Amino acid sequence: MNYRHAFHAGNFADLQKHAILLALLEALTADESPLAVIDTHAGAGAYDLRGDMAQKSKEAAAGIGRLLAEGDAPAPFAPLLKAVEELNVGAADAPLYPGSPLLIVRALRRSDRYTACELRDDDFDQLRKVLGPYAFAQGLKADGYATAEARAGRGGRTFVLIDPPFERPDDYAQCVATVRAVRKTDPAAVLAIWTPLKDLETFDAFIRALENVTDDALIAELRLRPLRDPMKMNGSAMVLVGAPAAIEPKVSEITTFLAGRLGETGAAGRVWRA
Repeated sequence: MNYRHAFHAGNFADLQKHAILLALLEALTADESPLAVIDTHAGAGAYDLRGDMAQKSKEAAAGIGRLLAEGDAPAPFAPLLKAVEELNVGAADAPLYPGSPLLIVRALRRSDRYTACELRDDDFDQLRKVLGPYAFAQGLKADGYATAEARAGRGGRTFVLIDPPFERPDDYAQCVATVRAVRKTDPAAVLAIWTPLKDLETFDAFIRALENVTDDALIAELRLRPLRDPMKMNGSAMVLVGAPAAIEPKVSEITTFLAGRLGETGAAGRVWRA
């Protein structure tokens, strides 16, 4: 796998994914019963935006850097911005950015459980350090799709975050298969899938396949530019299965704000149900 999230940490896609993730976790932890979270592609857990990879892409400057500098992001971004600020206490700027694992463990309770899967040796080593202080969190060097299927419904409510690099030709099919398997085991399970938006046909084919396994999907499309060049990441999407209806306004506000603030001519943000 050649994909390294350190190149992209804190970019526009992370802002959408992480703001929606925190809104979803807030809703899910409002229920007193324990929550079991499975993260299929956890990454390193946190990222230094001063590192070589982040500096080479400079994507964070146009993402989290801009939101922090402009200071007028709407309320649904407050939990994410607070997490970034807390991670950088005492720093003159914000050189560190929390990945999904760190955001998740800080949002969970001691009665909850978190399983984070990562296959890269170096990212896994860093992930274990990030999770070290949290007794309810476990890092696994294991296939995330298989782990989600095996652990769904094994005590507590199930929430699965699927955030693959989409470099394997079967990642879209694996996402659909995981939704099918998890919901078969635990019909009340909630899943969140992040995808890039490059060309419309690839994304539409994924949604059509997903509609064959669930009728409870909320899709948040963030297009920074028209989907004309499939060699570029022209946007991103979060697909939520079984999510509480109450978070839909937040999901919409997050997505439309980012399209308007960070997008180019022809940018669009829309939230719809499949």
